Amino acid sequence: MTDDRMDRGDARPRLDRIVEDLAPHGLFPRGVVVFDESDARPALADGRPAASVVLVGAIGGSFWAAFAAWRQTAAGGGGDPLDTWSKAVITPVAGQHGATVFFPSDPPYQPFQRWAMRAEGVQASPLGILMHPQYGLWHSYRGALAFPEVIEAQAAEVEPHPCDACRTHPCLSSCPVGAITERGFAVQTCRSHLVTPAGQAGCMVDGCAARNACPVGKAYRYSADQLRFHMAALKL
Repeated sequence: MTDDRMDRGDARPRLDRIVEDLAPHGLFPRGVVVFDESDARPALADGRPAASVVLVGAIGGSFWAAFAAWRQTAAGGGGDPLDTWSKAVITPVAGQHGATVFFPSDPPYQPFQRWAMRAEGVQASPLGILMHPQYGLWHSYRGALAFPEVIEAQAAEVEPHPCDACRTHPCLSSCPVGAITERGFAVQTCRSHLVTPAGQAGCMVDGCAARNACPVGKAYRYSADQLRFHMAALKL
C-alpha cells in the first residue's frame, strides 16, 4: 500500500505526514540522512539504491504506554516483544509512504549508529548508547524508512558533545562492578553481576546504575516498569 493522500489534496511535506502516522505509537522521526554518491546506500525493496532514510525512534518513554497496551493483547508475547511490536507498528507506516523499512535487529544489518550521528549529531557515550545533547541516554532508534527520493528536513544542529564537557564522569564510577570504563562497556561483566543478589536488588530493580548517574536528560528517564523491562532483556 502506498501513500495516496497527495491524491486527496494533502500537500503537506512527507515528513509531516510521517510524524502524524507515528504519533499514535509514541514514535517520532529522529532525523533524516540524505545520501550522496560517496555513500554506501542501502538497497530498496525493488533493488534501487535509497536516496534518503528517515530514522524512527522514541524519546524518553514516549512509546511505553502503546507498547504496554499491545503486550496485553494476544499478539503481545514472544521472545523479543519490543522488536516484534516495532515491526508491527512501523511496517504499516512504511507501506503507507512507499518506503522500504529496516530494523536494527534484522539482516542486512544497516549502520544505524552512523546514520543517527549524521541525522541528529549524536555521539557515543562510554556505555555504548548514543548521547543526545537534550535526551541524554534516554532515547532509542526502532527502525528506518528508506526512500528512492530525498525527504526534505531541517538539518540537525551540531551541538557540543556532553561527555566532552563532563568533568566528573559519574557513569564510570557508579557501576558496582566496573563494567563501564573509558575503553567501553564490558557486557559479560555486567550480565554476571545482574544474576547475583546484589544485582537483583540493585540494577535489576532501579535500572543501570551507570546510566542513572549521567546528569544529561534526567527529565527523560524511563519509568520504573520500562527500566526493569530493559534490564531483563540485557540479562538474557
